Amino acid sequence: MPIWRLREVKAEMGWRSDASPYNAIRDGVLTTGVAIGQRSKGWPDYEVKAIAAARIAGQSDAEIRELVKELHSKRTELATLQGAAE
Repeated sequence: MPIWRLREVKAEMGWRSDASPYNAIRDGVLTTGVAIGQRSKGWPDYEVKAIAAARIAGQSDAEIRELVKELHSKRTELATLQGAAE
């Protein structure tokens, strides 16, 4: 799965400011980034696409917060499945 850097996330969501994704994380309407280096974060593309699709569909912030919780849970499930496969 591709991991998007800040530039790609901003483009997908239509944000211009570098602060916008971090404000969205603080507000609970964007998943937290995953570590891809010592000082860098990225976002799984499917998470950003799912949140953008929810916005386009007109979902409320409360509904998107629930989606974000589900996406974070899915990360845990994927990690568990990866660990079991090894």
